[in-house]
Amino acid sequence: MLLRHTSKEVKEREGLTINPAKTCQPIGAMYAALGIHGCLPHSHGSQGCCSYHRSTLTRHYKEPVMAATSSFTEGASVFGGQANLLAAIETIFSVYDPDIIAVHSTCLSETIGDDLQQITRKAKDDGKVPEGKHLIFASTPSFVGSHITGYANMVTGIATQFAVSSGVKKRQFNIIAGWMEPSDMREIKRLTKELGVKIVLFPDTSDVLDAPQTGKHEFYPKGGTTVAELVSAGDSLSSLALGSISAEPAAIALEKSCKVPFETLDMPIGLSATDRFIMTLSQLAGVKVPDEITAERGRLVDVMADMEQYLYGKRVALFGDPDQLLPLTEFLLDLNMKPVHIVSGTPGQRFEKQMRLLLDARSPETNFRNGLQADMFLLHQWMKNEPVDLLIGNTYGKYMARDEDVPFIRFGFPILDRIGHSYFPNVGYSGGLRLLEKLLNALMDRQDRDALEEKFELVM
Repeated sequence: MLLRHTSKEVKEREGLTINPAKTCQPIGAMYAALGIHGCLPHSHGSQGCCSYHRSTLTRHYKEPVMAATSSFTEGASVFGGQANLLAAIETIFSVYDPDIIAVHSTCLSETIGDDLQQITRKAKDDGKVPEGKHLIFASTPSFVGSHITGYANMVTGIATQFAVSSGVKKRQFNIIAGWMEPSDMREIKRLTKELGVKIVLFPDTSDVLDAPQTGKHEFYPKGGTTVAELVSAGDSLSSLALGSISAEPAAIALEKSCKVPFETLDMPIGLSATDRFIMTLSQLAGVKVPDEITAERGRLVDVMADMEQYLYGKRVALFGDPDQLLPLTEFLLDLNMKPVHIVSGTPGQRFEKQMRLLLDARSPETNFRNGLQADMFLLHQWMKNEPVDLLIGNTYGKYMARDEDVPFIRFGFPILDRIGHSYFPNVGYSGGLRLLEKLLNALMDRQDRDALEEKFELVM
Protein backbone atom coordinates (compact mmCIF):
# COMPACT_ATOMS: atom_id res chain seq x y z
CA MET A 1 0.00 0.00 0.00
CA LEU A 2 1.49 3.34 -0.99
CA LEU A 3 1.52 6.28 1.38
CA ARG A 4 0.20 9.09 -0.79
CA HIS A 5 -2.49 9.98 1.73
CA THR A 6 0.02 10.80 4.48
CA SER A 7 -0.93 14.24 5.76
CA LYS A 8 1.51 17.13 5.91
CA GLU A 9 0.20 18.36 9.25
CA VAL A 10 2.28 16.92 12.08
CA LYS A 11 0.32 16.19 15.27
CA GLU A 12 1.88 14.97 18.49
CA ARG A 13 0.95 11.36 19.29
CA GLU A 14 1.26 9.58 22.64
CA GLY A 15 -0.24 6.13 22.23
CA LEU A 16 0.11 5.43 18.52
CA THR A 17 3.09 4.36 16.40
CA ILE A 18 2.60 4.20 12.63
CA ASN A 19 5.07 2.23 10.52
CA PRO A 20 7.66 1.82 13.30
CA ALA A 21 11.32 2.37 12.42
CA LYS A 22 12.40 -0.74 14.35
CA THR A 23 11.49 -4.35 15.00
CA CYS A 24 11.42 -6.48 18.17
CA GLN A 25 14.09 -7.62 20.61
CA PRO A 26 14.21 -11.38 19.84
CA ILE A 27 15.39 -10.80 16.26
CA GLY A 28 18.44 -9.00 17.62
CA ALA A 29 19.08 -11.74 20.17
CA MET A 30 18.83 -14.41 17.48
CA TYR A 31 21.27 -12.56 15.23
CA ALA A 32 23.80 -12.11 18.05
CA ALA A 33 23.63 -15.80 18.97
CA LEU A 34 24.37 -16.78 15.37
CA GLY A 35 27.72 -15.01 15.79
CA ILE A 36 28.92 -17.75 18.17
CA HIS A 37 30.38 -20.88 16.59
CA GLY A 38 28.22 -23.97 16.91
CA CYS A 39 25.36 -22.07 18.54
CA LEU A 40 21.67 -22.76 18.00
CA PRO A 41 19.41 -19.84 19.01
CA HIS A 42 16.26 -20.85 20.87
CA SER A 43 13.12 -18.73 21.00
CA HIS A 44 11.22 -19.29 24.25
CA GLY A 45 7.72 -18.56 23.03
CA SER A 46 5.30 -19.57 20.31
CA GLN A 47 6.18 -21.08 16.93
CA GLY A 48 4.90 -17.96 15.17
CA CYS A 49 7.42 -15.71 16.91
CA CYS A 50 10.35 -17.91 15.96
CA SER A 51 9.08 -18.26 12.40
CA TYR A 52 8.86 -14.49 11.95
CA HIS A 53 12.33 -13.87 13.35
CA ARG A 54 13.91 -16.60 11.24
CA SER A 55 12.16 -15.53 8.06
CA THR A 56 13.16 -11.87 8.49
CA LEU A 57 16.82 -12.76 9.03
CA THR A 58 16.70 -15.26 6.15
CA ARG A 59 15.24 -12.67 3.78
CA HIS A 60 17.84 -10.08 4.80
CA TYR A 61 20.87 -12.38 4.51
CA LYS A 62 19.58 -14.73 1.81
CA GLU A 63 20.86 -17.58 3.96
CA PRO A 64 18.92 -20.26 5.89
CA VAL A 65 18.72 -19.19 9.55
CA MET A 66 18.45 -22.08 12.00
CA ALA A 67 16.68 -21.65 15.33
CA ALA A 68 14.57 -23.69 17.73
CA THR A 69 11.42 -22.81 19.66
CA SER A 70 9.63 -23.83 22.85
CA SER A 71 6.41 -24.08 20.78
CA PHE A 72 4.00 -22.61 23.30
CA THR A 73 0.41 -23.78 23.08
CA GLU A 74 -2.58 -22.65 25.13
CA GLY A 75 -1.42 -24.55 28.20
CA ALA A 76 2.09 -23.11 28.24
CA SER A 77 0.68 -19.66 27.57
CA VAL A 78 -1.36 -19.89 30.78
CA PHE A 79 0.71 -22.03 33.13
CA GLY A 80 4.22 -21.18 31.95
CA GLY A 81 6.69 -22.69 29.51
CA GLN A 82 9.23 -24.33 31.83
CA ALA A 83 8.27 -27.87 30.85
CA ASN A 84 8.42 -26.98 27.15
CA LEU A 85 11.87 -25.43 27.48
CA LEU A 86 13.32 -28.29 29.51
CA ALA A 87 12.03 -30.82 26.99
CA ALA A 88 13.34 -28.70 24.11
CA ILE A 89 16.85 -28.46 25.61
CA GLU A 90 17.08 -32.23 25.96
CA THR A 91 15.78 -32.80 22.42
CA ILE A 92 18.03 -30.18 20.80
CA PHE A 93 21.23 -31.54 22.31
CA SER A 94 20.35 -35.12 21.38
CA VAL A 95 19.08 -34.44 17.85
CA TYR A 96 20.87 -31.31 16.58
CA ASP A 97 24.04 -31.54 18.72
CA PRO A 98 24.98 -27.83 19.00
CA ASP A 99 27.88 -26.73 21.17
CA ILE A 100 25.69 -24.01 22.64
CA ILE A 101 21.99 -23.29 23.01
CA ALA A 102 21.30 -19.56 23.41
CA VAL A 103 17.79 -19.06 24.82
CA HIS A 104 16.03 -15.73 24.44
CA SER A 105 12.60 -14.83 25.75
CA THR A 106 9.65 -13.32 23.89
CA CYS A 107 6.75 -11.09 24.88
CA LEU A 108 4.60 -14.13 25.66
CA SER A 109 7.05 -15.84 28.01
CA GLU A 110 7.95 -12.51 29.64
CA THR A 111 4.29 -11.64 30.22
CA ILE A 112 3.72 -15.01 31.91
CA GLY A 113 6.79 -14.39 34.05
CA ASP A 114 9.02 -17.31 33.05
CA ASP A 115 12.40 -16.98 34.78
CA LEU A 116 15.05 -18.05 32.26
CA GLN A 117 17.83 -17.97 34.83
CA GLN A 118 15.95 -20.38 37.06
CA ILE A 119 14.90 -22.65 34.20
CA THR A 120 18.38 -22.87 32.66
CA ARG A 121 19.87 -23.58 36.11
CA LYS A 122 17.35 -26.38 36.59
CA ALA A 123 18.23 -27.81 33.17
CA LYS A 124 21.89 -27.97 34.20
CA ASP A 125 21.10 -29.41 37.64
CA ASP A 126 18.87 -32.08 36.06
CA GLY A 127 21.68 -33.17 33.73
CA LYS A 128 19.99 -32.03 30.53
CA VAL A 129 23.13 -30.18 29.36
CA PRO A 130 25.77 -32.72 28.28
CA GLU A 131 29.36 -32.33 29.44
CA GLY A 132 31.28 -29.93 27.23
CA LYS A 133 28.08 -28.26 26.04
CA HIS A 134 26.74 -24.85 27.06
CA LEU A 135 23.39 -23.28 27.80
CA ILE A 136 23.07 -19.47 28.00
CA PHE A 137 20.14 -17.08 28.10
CA ALA A 138 19.06 -13.47 27.69
CA SER A 139 15.86 -11.67 28.60
CA THR A 140 14.45 -10.00 25.48
CA PRO A 141 10.81 -8.91 25.93
CA SER A 142 9.34 -7.68 22.66
CA PHE A 143 7.14 -5.04 24.26
CA VAL A 144 10.07 -2.73 25.15
CA GLY A 145 13.15 -1.58 23.29
CA SER A 146 13.90 -2.77 19.78
CA HIS A 147 15.96 -5.35 17.89
CA ILE A 148 19.04 -3.35 18.93
CA THR A 149 18.10 -3.75 22.61
CA GLY A 150 17.68 -7.50 22.12
CA TYR A 151 21.05 -7.73 20.36
CA ALA A 152 22.71 -5.84 23.23
CA ASN A 153 21.06 -8.08 25.84
CA MET A 154 22.23 -11.27 24.15
CA VAL A 155 25.77 -9.96 23.61
CA THR A 156 25.86 -9.02 27.30
CA GLY A 157 24.67 -12.52 28.18
CA ILE A 158 27.41 -14.02 26.00
CA ALA A 159 30.07 -11.89 27.69
CA THR A 160 28.99 -12.56 31.26
CA GLN A 161 28.23 -16.28 30.87
CA PHE A 162 31.43 -17.23 29.04
CA ALA A 163 34.28 -14.85 29.88
CA VAL A 164 36.49 -15.95 32.80
CA SER A 165 39.42 -14.13 34.37
CA SER A 166 42.35 -16.44 35.12
CA GLY A 167 44.33 -13.62 36.68
CA VAL A 168 46.91 -13.72 33.88
CA LYS A 169 46.44 -11.13 31.15
CA LYS A 170 46.79 -12.08 27.49
CA ARG A 171 48.28 -9.77 24.86
CA GLN A 172 44.94 -9.38 23.10
CA PHE A 173 42.03 -6.96 22.91
CA ASN A 174 38.28 -7.55 22.80
CA ILE A 175 36.28 -5.87 20.09
CA ILE A 176 32.59 -6.05 20.89
CA ALA A 177 30.71 -5.57 17.64
CA GLY A 178 27.53 -3.55 17.60
CA TRP A 179 24.84 -4.64 15.14
CA MET A 180 26.68 -4.74 11.83
CA GLU A 181 26.79 -6.95 8.77
CA PRO A 182 28.97 -10.08 8.42
CA SER A 183 30.95 -8.13 5.81
CA ASP A 184 31.62 -5.42 8.39
CA MET A 185 32.85 -7.93 10.94
CA ARG A 186 35.18 -9.42 8.34
CA GLU A 187 36.49 -5.93 7.54
CA ILE A 188 37.14 -5.26 11.25
CA LYS A 189 39.21 -8.45 11.39
CA ARG A 190 41.12 -7.48 8.25
CA LEU A 191 41.97 -4.03 9.59
CA THR A 192 43.17 -5.39 12.94
CA LYS A 193 45.27 -7.99 11.12
CA GLU A 194 46.85 -5.20 9.04
CA LEU A 195 47.62 -3.39 12.30
CA GLY A 196 49.13 -6.55 13.77
CA VAL A 197 46.77 -6.55 16.75
CA LYS A 198 45.39 -9.79 18.16
CA ILE A 199 41.69 -9.48 18.95
CA VAL A 200 38.70 -11.43 20.16
CA LEU A 201 35.76 -10.21 18.09
CA PHE A 202 32.33 -11.10 19.36
CA PRO A 203 29.82 -11.76 18.10
CA ASP A 204 31.13 -12.60 14.63
CA THR A 205 28.61 -13.61 11.97
CA SER A 206 31.14 -13.66 9.11
CA ASP A 207 31.31 -17.12 7.51
CA VAL A 208 27.97 -17.86 9.17
CA LEU A 209 25.47 -15.66 7.35
CA ASP A 210 27.65 -15.14 4.28
CA ALA A 211 29.08 -18.65 4.10
CA PRO A 212 30.27 -19.89 0.68
CA GLN A 213 28.44 -22.48 -1.39
CA THR A 214 30.36 -25.74 -1.07
CA GLY A 215 27.73 -28.16 -2.32
CA LYS A 216 27.23 -29.50 1.20
CA HIS A 217 24.86 -28.17 3.85
CA GLU A 218 26.57 -27.20 7.10
CA PHE A 219 24.13 -26.88 9.98
CA TYR A 220 26.80 -25.04 11.91
CA PRO A 221 29.08 -23.14 9.51
CA LYS A 222 32.76 -22.70 10.33
CA GLY A 223 32.40 -19.02 11.28
CA GLY A 224 31.55 -17.46 14.61
CA THR A 225 33.49 -16.72 17.78
CA THR A 226 34.57 -19.94 19.50
CA VAL A 227 33.92 -20.82 23.13
CA ALA A 228 37.67 -20.78 23.83
CA GLU A 229 37.93 -17.24 22.46
CA LEU A 230 34.95 -16.10 24.53
CA VAL A 231 36.41 -17.59 27.71
CA SER A 232 39.73 -15.85 27.02
CA ALA A 233 37.95 -12.48 26.67
CA GLY A 234 38.13 -12.23 30.46
CA ASP A 235 41.93 -12.05 30.25
CA SER A 236 42.16 -9.41 27.49
CA LEU A 237 44.02 -6.17 28.14
CA SER A 238 40.97 -4.06 27.30
CA SER A 239 37.78 -3.94 25.24
CA LEU A 240 36.57 -1.67 22.47
CA ALA A 241 32.79 -1.43 22.28
CA LEU A 242 31.68 -0.39 18.81
CA GLY A 243 28.39 1.30 19.60
CA SER A 244 27.10 2.84 22.82
CA ILE A 245 23.67 1.20 22.51
CA SER A 246 24.34 -2.27 21.09
CA ALA A 247 27.88 -3.00 22.35
CA GLU A 248 28.67 -0.93 25.44
CA PRO A 249 26.41 -2.88 27.86
CA ALA A 250 28.49 -6.02 27.24
CA ALA A 251 31.71 -4.07 27.82
CA ILE A 252 30.37 -2.72 31.12
CA ALA A 253 29.37 -6.21 32.23
CA LEU A 254 32.80 -7.59 31.27
CA GLU A 255 34.54 -4.86 33.25
CA LYS A 256 32.45 -5.70 36.31
CA SER A 257 32.89 -9.47 36.07
CA CYS A 258 36.50 -9.72 34.85
CA LYS A 259 38.02 -6.28 35.46
CA VAL A 260 38.61 -5.69 31.72
CA PRO A 261 38.67 -1.92 31.10
CA PHE A 262 36.91 -0.61 28.02
CA GLU A 263 36.44 2.30 25.67
CA THR A 264 33.32 2.99 23.65
CA LEU A 265 33.63 4.17 20.06
CA ASP A 266 31.21 4.83 17.25
CA MET A 267 31.02 2.15 14.61
CA PRO A 268 33.82 2.98 12.12
CA ILE A 269 31.47 4.21 9.39
CA GLY A 270 32.86 7.05 7.31
CA LEU A 271 36.11 8.99 7.59
CA SER A 272 36.07 10.49 11.08
CA ALA A 273 34.70 7.43 12.92
CA THR A 274 37.21 5.16 11.17
CA ASP A 275 40.02 7.55 12.08
CA ARG A 276 39.05 7.29 15.74
CA PHE A 277 38.86 3.49 15.58
CA ILE A 278 42.26 3.08 13.91
CA MET A 279 44.03 5.59 16.15
CA THR A 280 42.50 4.21 19.36
CA LEU A 281 43.50 0.65 18.51
CA SER A 282 46.96 1.82 17.43
CA GLN A 283 47.51 3.63 20.73
CA LEU A 284 46.12 0.84 22.90
CA ALA A 285 48.29 -1.80 21.23
CA GLY A 286 51.31 0.48 20.81
CA VAL A 287 51.62 -0.20 17.08
CA LYS A 288 52.19 2.03 14.08
CA VAL A 289 49.45 2.44 11.48
CA PRO A 290 50.71 0.56 8.39
CA ASP A 291 51.11 2.25 5.02
CA GLU A 292 48.34 0.14 3.46
CA ILE A 293 45.71 1.51 5.84
CA THR A 294 47.04 5.04 5.32
CA ALA A 295 46.70 4.53 1.56
CA GLU A 296 43.11 3.33 1.98
CA ARG A 297 42.34 6.50 3.88
CA GLY A 298 43.99 8.58 1.20
CA ARG A 299 41.85 7.05 -1.53
CA LEU A 300 38.68 7.88 0.40
CA VAL A 301 39.81 11.46 1.01
CA ASP A 302 40.74 11.82 -2.67
CA VAL A 303 37.26 10.84 -3.85
CA MET A 304 35.63 13.06 -1.22
CA ALA A 305 37.60 16.04 -2.52
CA ASP A 306 37.04 15.23 -6.21
CA MET A 307 33.30 14.69 -5.92
CA GLU A 308 32.30 17.44 -3.49
CA GLN A 309 30.63 19.43 -6.26
CA TYR A 310 27.96 16.73 -6.60
CA LEU A 311 27.39 16.32 -2.85
CA TYR A 312 27.61 19.84 -1.44
CA GLY A 313 24.40 21.04 0.13
CA LYS A 314 22.35 17.96 -0.81
CA ARG A 315 19.50 17.46 1.65
CA VAL A 316 19.18 14.00 3.17
CA ALA A 317 16.56 12.19 5.27
CA LEU A 318 17.66 9.05 7.07
CA PHE A 319 16.26 6.50 9.48
CA GLY A 320 17.59 3.37 11.14
CA ASP A 321 19.52 2.14 14.17
CA PRO A 322 21.29 4.45 16.64
CA ASP A 323 24.83 3.09 16.44
CA GLN A 324 24.77 3.32 12.66
CA LEU A 325 22.97 6.66 12.38
CA LEU A 326 25.52 8.54 14.51
CA PRO A 327 28.63 7.88 12.37
CA LEU A 328 26.60 7.96 9.15
CA THR A 329 25.28 11.42 10.01
CA GLU A 330 28.82 12.53 10.83
CA PHE A 331 30.02 11.20 7.47
CA LEU A 332 27.30 13.10 5.61
CA LEU A 333 28.37 16.27 7.40
CA ASP A 334 32.01 15.57 6.48
CA LEU A 335 30.82 15.39 2.86
CA ASN A 336 29.18 18.82 3.26
CA MET A 337 25.74 17.29 2.81
CA LYS A 338 22.78 18.36 4.95
CA PRO A 339 21.04 15.75 7.13
CA VAL A 340 17.59 17.37 7.34
CA HIS A 341 15.45 14.66 8.99
CA ILE A 342 16.66 11.80 11.24
CA VAL A 343 14.45 9.15 12.87
CA SER A 344 15.17 6.05 14.95
CA GLY A 345 12.57 3.85 16.59
CA THR A 346 15.04 2.65 19.23
CA PRO A 347 14.38 4.53 22.48
CA GLY A 348 17.10 5.81 24.78
CA GLN A 349 18.30 9.11 26.22
CA ARG A 350 21.95 8.20 25.62
CA PHE A 351 21.49 8.12 21.85
CA GLU A 352 19.37 11.26 21.91
CA LYS A 353 22.07 13.13 23.83
CA GLN A 354 24.84 11.95 21.48
CA MET A 355 22.93 12.90 18.35
CA ARG A 356 21.92 16.27 19.76
CA LEU A 357 25.55 16.98 20.61
CA LEU A 358 26.63 16.22 17.05
CA LEU A 359 23.80 18.17 15.44
CA ASP A 360 24.00 21.20 17.74
CA ALA A 361 27.62 21.67 16.76
CA ARG A 362 27.26 21.16 13.01
CA SER A 363 23.60 21.13 11.93
CA PRO A 364 21.31 22.60 14.63
CA GLU A 365 18.35 22.99 12.25
CA THR A 366 18.05 19.22 11.67
CA ASN A 367 14.77 17.52 12.67
CA PHE A 368 15.60 14.57 14.93
CA ARG A 369 13.54 12.20 17.06
CA ASN A 370 13.93 8.73 18.52
CA GLY A 371 11.66 6.44 20.52
CA LEU A 372 8.11 5.13 20.21
CA GLN A 373 6.57 7.93 18.14
CA ALA A 374 9.71 8.38 16.02
CA ASP A 375 8.34 6.36 13.15
CA MET A 376 8.35 6.38 9.37
CA PHE A 377 4.98 8.14 9.28
CA LEU A 378 6.53 11.12 11.07
CA LEU A 379 9.56 11.02 8.77
CA HIS A 380 7.26 11.04 5.74
CA GLN A 381 5.39 14.06 7.12
CA TRP A 382 8.66 15.90 7.66
CA MET A 383 9.69 15.09 4.08
CA LYS A 384 6.41 16.51 2.76
CA ASN A 385 6.95 19.75 4.65
CA GLU A 386 10.67 20.04 3.93
CA PRO A 387 11.59 18.05 0.79
CA VAL A 388 14.94 16.29 0.48
CA ASP A 389 17.26 15.19 -2.32
CA LEU A 390 17.96 11.71 -0.92
CA LEU A 391 16.50 9.15 1.48
CA ILE A 392 18.66 6.58 3.33
CA GLY A 393 17.23 3.65 5.27
CA ASN A 394 16.10 0.04 5.16
CA THR A 395 13.83 -1.52 2.53
CA TYR A 396 10.67 -0.10 4.09
CA GLY A 397 11.74 3.33 2.97
CA LYS A 398 11.09 2.47 -0.68
CA TYR A 399 7.41 3.42 -0.32
CA MET A 400 8.24 6.92 0.90
CA ALA A 401 10.90 7.29 -1.78
CA ARG A 402 8.41 6.30 -4.47
CA ASP A 403 5.67 8.59 -3.19
CA GLU A 404 7.98 11.60 -2.89
CA ASP A 405 9.99 10.75 -6.04
CA VAL A 406 13.27 10.83 -4.12
CA PRO A 407 16.45 8.78 -4.80
CA PHE A 408 16.77 6.00 -2.24
CA ILE A 409 19.82 4.24 -0.78
CA ARG A 410 19.22 1.04 1.17
CA PHE A 411 21.18 0.97 4.41
CA GLY A 412 20.61 -0.84 7.70
CA PHE A 413 18.25 -3.65 8.68
CA PRO A 414 16.28 -5.18 7.11
CA ILE A 415 17.11 -5.02 3.41
CA LEU A 416 14.74 -7.48 1.78
CA ASP A 417 14.83 -6.53 -1.90
CA ARG A 418 18.55 -6.21 -2.71
CA ILE A 419 21.78 -8.09 -2.09
CA GLY A 420 25.30 -6.94 -1.35
CA HIS A 421 24.96 -5.60 2.20
CA SER A 422 26.19 -8.86 3.75
CA TYR A 423 29.13 -9.14 1.32
CA PHE A 424 30.47 -5.59 0.93
CA PRO A 425 31.38 -3.66 4.11
CA ASN A 426 30.18 -0.25 5.18
CA VAL A 427 32.84 0.10 7.88
CA GLY A 428 36.43 1.21 7.49
CA TYR A 429 37.87 3.37 4.75
CA SER A 430 36.90 0.81 2.09
CA GLY A 431 33.35 0.79 3.43
CA GLY A 432 33.31 4.58 3.37
CA LEU A 433 34.39 4.51 -0.26
CA ARG A 434 31.53 2.14 -1.08
CA LEU A 435 29.03 4.37 0.71
CA LEU A 436 30.38 7.38 -1.15
CA GLU A 437 29.98 5.57 -4.47
CA LYS A 438 26.37 4.72 -3.64
CA LEU A 439 25.64 8.34 -2.70
CA LEU A 440 27.17 9.63 -5.92
CA ASN A 441 25.47 7.05 -8.12
CA ALA A 442 22.04 7.79 -6.65
CA LEU A 443 22.43 11.55 -7.14
CA MET A 444 24.01 11.28 -10.60
CA ASP A 445 21.37 8.84 -11.82
CA ARG A 446 18.72 11.35 -10.76
CA GLN A 447 20.62 14.17 -12.48
CA ASP A 448 20.68 12.15 -15.70
CA ARG A 449 17.01 11.22 -15.41
CA ASP A 450 15.86 14.81 -14.93
CA ALA A 451 18.25 16.51 -17.34
CA LEU A 452 16.85 18.44 -20.27
CA GLU A 453 17.86 17.10 -23.68
CA GLU A 454 20.45 19.83 -24.17
CA LYS A 455 21.84 19.26 -20.63
CA PHE A 456 22.17 15.48 -20.90
CA GLU A 457 25.95 15.20 -20.67
CA LEU A 458 28.25 12.30 -21.49
CA VAL A 459 30.86 13.48 -18.99
CA MET A 460 29.63 14.62 -15.57
